[in-house]
Amino acid sequence: MTQASEWPSWLAGWPLDLARSRFSPEHHGDFERWQAAVERMPPLALTDLNLSQGAVGGSIIASPDEIDALEASLQQLHPWRKGPFQLGPIYIDTEWRSDWKWDRLAPAMGDLSGQRILDIGGGNGYFGWRLLGAGAAAVVGIDPTLLFCMQHRAIQRLFDHPSHWVLPLGIEEIPATTTFNWVLSMGVLYHRKDPTEHIRQMFALTEPAGQCVMETLIVDADQSLYPKGRYARMRNIGVIPNLDDLMRWMGEAGYRDIRVIDVSATTLKEQRATAWMRFESLDKALNPQDASLTVEGLPAPLRAILVGTR
Repeated sequence: MTQASEWPSWLAGWPLDLARSRFSPEHHGDFERWQAAVERMPPLALTDLNLSQGAVGGSIIASPDEIDALEASLQQLHPWRKGPFQLGPIYIDTEWRSDWKWDRLAPAMGDLSGQRILDIGGGNGYFGWRLLGAGAAAVVGIDPTLLFCMQHRAIQRLFDHPSHWVLPLGIEEIPATTTFNWVLSMGVLYHRKDPTEHIRQMFALTEPAGQCVMETLIVDADQSLYPKGRYARMRNIGVIPNLDDLMRWMGEAGYRDIRVIDVSATTLKEQRATAWMRFESLDKALNPQDASLTVEGLPAPLRAILVGTR
């Protein structure tokens, strides 16, 4: 489901040829290794796809050797950040318990029947699967990280779902020629140099009376935080807004009826290293003497979910 010929014809004006060109060794030196891993996957399919459970997936009828080969192929796509997935006996225990975030968000989205949804920075597509499980008609994810697109390619070999795509594009590369009932930006805003431009781009992609989900790090302070160096060991942080600034930016972009759905501290149970994400995780980003601070002495991660209407 990642070939341009299979992408939705209704993405009018989108640079699908550009997206297709990025599935190549010219775009990323690891592409051939990742593609070989996907191609080594045994020709298996899920027998009872379930997109409404925490670990999306289902059962697989396969021999032990086939299961071992499947797991080995999927491990070649390490690290797995968003999930979890249950692929027969294989449980992909991802760095994030994204199902917990979904449980906080889902009640606010309500009935998604027939909705077309854009998932900005969607990673491997986990939230897209949950959106489809909640009734969405189609989900398009965009993420410039090719590895995550390859993980989606691998999952699609098993799921074979006709209404979910993950394209290696950034929001700045897509035109507002197609609008969506819902536009999601989850874990993206604080990586942007200009957060207000990001929100304006979201607004342009939201159809009239459509809605957006803004999920981001925030700071509980009078002033938004503009880290001069790293934040929680991350280099590419532009701003961590406070709620007042975030709601103002959304309002200035044109969104109305802006409401805070959830504010939660990120815990070591929700984000951690696993056998499927063996790099350092949140525990290494927090002050070992005071978990309310990052290793840089800044406020520890706090995340908010807001919803607004165009």
